[in-house]
Amino acid sequence: MAAQAARTAAFFARKPKPVTGNPVKVPEFNVGCRISHHNNDDPIVAPGLVGAAHNHTFFGNRSTDANSTYESLMGTTRTSCNVGDDHSGYWIPTLYQNGRVIDPKEVTVYYGSRLKDPSKTQPFPPGLRMISGDAKTQTDTPDKQGNHFWCAGIGGSTGRTADGLFPICAPTAELVRQVTFFDCWDGKHLDSPDHKSHMAMGDHTGACPTSHPVPVPSVSFVIAYPLSTNTNGISLSSGTSFSMHADFFNAWQDDALAARTLNCLHQRVKCDSQGNF
Repeated sequence: MAAQAARTAAFFARKPKPVTGNPVKVPEFNVGCRISHHNNDDPIVAPGLVGAAHNHTFFGNRSTDANSTYESLMGTTRTSCNVGDDHSGYWIPTLYQNGRVIDPKEVTVYYGSRLKDPSKTQPFPPGLRMISGDAKTQTDTPDKQGNHFWCAGIGGSTGRTADGLFPICAPTAELVRQVTFFDCWDGKHLDSPDHKSHMAMGDHTGACPTSHPVPVPSVSFVIAYPLSTNTNGISLSSGTSFSMHADFFNAWQDDALAARTLNCLHQRVKCDSQGNF
């Protein structure tokens, strides 16, 4: 706790880089990623247990496996994303079509702030781990409404698959899924038994509850698959489309994440992957 308090004090003592040009006034930066590898590991849910999970599609740190720790991720410079200072591990369940792996064409990881005053946002603590979604959810539930696969692009969706679980996209559109993580931290724990309880979602203004008082960047994975008109026969390694979930194991270089949080989020400007306006 003392180390985190010192880190927080040092962060808020920093001054952001002056905004230049005429950037879009949205508190956001991003990391663009390609797929790195697949395995049946999950260092958050089943640390140290090789092959104990359903198959995952990994992006970011190329070393991520069942034995990954914050220290091992930070010690690896190989990444499938376009930011060398981000050593984080990111993963999702593997998507299949008629038993064949369909890798995302690209994944963009967006870091933003939903706060009315985004200058209150703090960087993630080193080694924070969290999961969004639930691999055990196999049927639609009210809290999952609006959190489904959709078609992005001209023409949008033209119908549903035979099982009704996926949209059929126009030839000019593609299958997309967004997964958003909680953006309030309890200020104490880097993980929790369910990998969610140490985090909470802010209210409609982004304000955090007293139980989780630390606002951190709102992380979203936007996953684009090279599928459009033919989306029949699709499933996830975790089951139906409703089991979609995502894992984030923070291993950013402290200074790089702090700079982007200050320059982009605090000043309410949209930055590119390198943190530039």
